[in-house]
Amino acid sequence: MKPYKNKINRIRTFALSLIFIGIVIMYIGIFFREQPVVMVIFMLVGVIAIIGSTGVYAWIGLLSMKTVPVQCPNCNRHTKMLGRVDMCMHCREPLTMDPALEGKEFDVDYNKKNSKV
Repeated sequence: MKPYKNKINRIRTFALSLIFIGIVIMYIGIFFREQPVVMVIFMLVGVIAIIGSTGVYAWIGLLSMKTVPVQCPNCNRHTKMLGRVDMCMHCREPLTMDPALEGKEFDVDYNKKNSKV
């Protein structure tokens, strides 16, 4: 199983990858200079990916303003927490604000609405 990362950082990484994917798609469109329709399609799909990235960045920015800032007990740096359990952005220490989850093994499923504590 791949290591768990902070939710905000994962969404920001996805938005950044959308930018690069959009640029690569537009670059592929350059190879179709002889077929302007195909080139325009590639350019439009690339621009849509970049606009989608802008939307994701705006969404995570709004979501980030609603998060709870906490101080990590391990590295003593401030981090933002989404959900019941999350990781520290800096040292990847498991964090929780739910007293019922204190001392339990870290599990992402605790963030689901129907999870049993």
